[in-house]
Amino acid sequence: MFTQQLSATPRGARLARHLAVGRLAEWGIPSGTDTSDTVAALVAELAANAVTHGRVPGRDFELRLSLVPGAVRIEVSDTRSASRPPGPGDVRPPRPLAESGRGLLLVDALADRWEVLDRVPGKTVRAEVDLPRGDSA
Repeated sequence: MFTQQLSATPRGARLARHLAVGRLAEWGIPSGTDTSDTVAALVAELAANAVTHGRVPGRDFELRLSLVPGAVRIEVSDTRSASRPPGPGDVRPPRPLAESGRGLLLVDALADRWEVLDRVPGKTVRAEVDLPRGDSA
């Protein structure tokens, strides 16, 4: 398992993606593979959401990666309780000219499974990416 607290800033979100790709490589999932690219995209989106929608001044967000049987699990937690995203099945497309609102559509499309979990304080968005047969786990 890999866990890292990161500053709730755009720089922290970029670092989360970089750390995730590096950790996957250490686990035998090379950069540039479908699994690595999918996890990187999910971490980038979830970290950006934590920074944009879940930021509480003076508090970090947390990235947690783990290998579970047959999958990579991604968890991004923030400390803002008032802003809970919709869960799977509740995500609606934005209006055609809207400048935001597509992030969870990406999560829904890329993750094999995902959910929103309450925590005190805040929430965790957990997503899983299935490993192709023969990859580490």
